[in-house]
Amino acid sequence: HCLTMKFAIPAAILSLAGLVASTVVPRSCAQAQRFGDLTISPSTVNPGDELSINVDFNCAVSSFGIVPVYMDYSISVPAAVNNGHEPNIVLARHNWTSGSTSDDFTVQIPYANYFANAGYEITLTITYPLAGTDGSQYLVQGGTEAPITIN
Repeated sequence: HCLTMKFAIPAAILSLAGLVASTVVPRSCAQAQRFGDLTISPSTVNPGDELSINVDFNCAVSSFGIVPVYMDYSISVPAAVNNGHEPNIVLARHNWTSGSTSDDFTVQIPYANYFANAGYEITLTITYPLAGTDGSQYLVQGGTEAPITIN
């Protein structure tokens, strides 16, 4: 009788642990994908070249609840090497299309002043709403980037 009781308690704890584990929803999206999964092609370009940009927002929307209002795309100098005198070069601004989970387009690299063979970034900045303490919405921004070389 005592032997049965010793095994009944651990079995109950394991059973409860299994129930708790089964109610935890696994997150298959990396934290870095919360603002979209940005890909560009090609990764080395010249001014005047076409650049394909694709952003997959599946994780942002379904796992993180981040639904963009605006998506701003620019060429930027990485912060670690920017002397403060190189402003972002705007490539495009898109409005979110309700029900969409991606943004795909092609853009021409502007004939701007670049340092040849220097590393730049294609920066995606999304503007999205959050709920305020009174239930009203306010807008915040987040972003991601992809490295690019401009000759």
